[in-house]
Amino acid sequence: MVAIDLGGAAPPSEQIYQQLRGLILSGRIAAGERLPTVRQLARDLGVAPGTVARAYKQLELESYVQTRARGGTTVLTSPQSLPAEVLKAARALHDAAVRHGTSLDDSIATLTGIWDSDGGANDATSSN
Repeated sequence: MVAIDLGGAAPPSEQIYQQLRGLILSGRIAAGERLPTVRQLARDLGVAPGTVARAYKQLELESYVQTRARGGTTVLTSPQSLPAEVLKAARALHDAAVRHGTSLDDSIATLTGIWDSDGGANDATSSN
């Protein structure tokens, strides 16, 4: 589900948060679905439980998930979601990049360059 690069530029908690957020927005983790426990995901990734807890807390602050004592962490029934057209374009970008052997980093850098050259249009509506 989630993989982190302990030597990466972003802290592990940020990597976990970004990946889970992406999985929720894309619908790969469905509304109502439970996330692994903090301890289980920490064990799976080889990080401290506090690292995973920070990622889960950020997701909760942004209303992607809800954590209940003894009930675990579940994706909210109506999480923030991307418009269908944006999801379709993202999937098309993914498919084309894979077909042509383009890396995720290069794809993100290209998208960021396009976004930045547009003067950050619509940044006011982005969640980051």
